[in-house]
Amino acid sequence: MANSVTQEYMQIPAVTRAYTTACVLTTAAVQLEFITPFQLYFNPDLILKKYQVWRLITNFLFFGPLGFSFLFNMIFLYRYCRMLEEGSFRGRTADFVYMFLFGGVLMTLFGLFANLFFLGQAFTIMLVYVWSRRNPYVRMNFFGLLNFQAPFLPWVLMGFSLLLGNSIVIDLLGIGVGHIYYFLEDVFPNQPGGRKLLATPGIFRVLFDMPQEDPNYAPLPEDQSGISLNGQGVEDAGQGQNDEDLQGEEN
Repeated sequence: MANSVTQEYMQIPAVTRAYTTACVLTTAAVQLEFITPFQLYFNPDLILKKYQVWRLITNFLFFGPLGFSFLFNMIFLYRYCRMLEEGSFRGRTADFVYMFLFGGVLMTLFGLFANLFFLGQAFTIMLVYVWSRRNPYVRMNFFGLLNFQAPFLPWVLMGFSLLLGNSIVIDLLGIGVGHIYYFLEDVFPNQPGGRKLLATPGIFRVLFDMPQEDPNYAPLPEDQSGISLNGQGVEDAGQGQNDEDLQGEEN
């Protein structure tokens, strides 16, 4: 049993495994009162004056106390991060890490002006946005109530946040940063006179790109998307299938 769980865990692609594990461990540490959210949140003054540079990272790792919101965010983070890593970024770990860095830096800069304390949810929305634009023909089902095409998913999530009484600033930030990345990476290079602006540094390729792919690697199927709510909680439910690969084209 333990070996089976370990094998399943190790089958998760590296970046998704590292990020989701860090998020879960951070939340567990807060829940067990080893640390407090006050030691994690984004505070430019403490970063610059007290040299608490870890806040640049930890504010992306905490999604609130254990509960529905945490579970909801973890499901979306794990699923869409993994589908990106196994889909359009398969065999391109360095590019995926560079997207993480690009998105994190942009969100941090915007966070300076928006007075935001935790940016993990915005980062999740960014991942969802990039995946949705690269899979425009996937059909989604939200809680069994709403059917729509994948590109509308980030906006549906923003509407859901609004219904729950949450601020949509975080969602808009994630959508905005996701669109900037998508435009610079997938749209602008394919326009007349366009060129690739987001060139992954060579050091990233040395550090993260593997020489060859594991032949036993089993990717997560992408034929199920969206979520539904049943009597046991939140789980994946909707189904969708790509009619064609439109990566590199803007809707």
